[in-house]
Amino acid sequence: MSTANLIKMANQIAQYFAGEPDQEQAVLSVRNHLKMFWTPGMRKELLAWQTAHQGADMHPLAQAAVSGAGWEA
Repeated sequence: MSTANLIKMANQIAQYFAGEPDQEQAVLSVRNHLKMFWTPGMRKELLAWQTAHQGADMHPLAQAAVSGAGWEA
């Protein structure tokens, strides 16, 4: 899968949880979704891209979910 598609999907997931009033819970929800439904390879690719590009083009919740504590690609 292309990195562009991974970013698009991560952003869609983050947008879904953006309405959560508790931002910490929103980040955890995005992280949990990615960990439950994405393959390790998809998570590793997204993390590598996010690290190399400082999260450019990624929703802030997706950035926080990927870079925060508890993220094991």
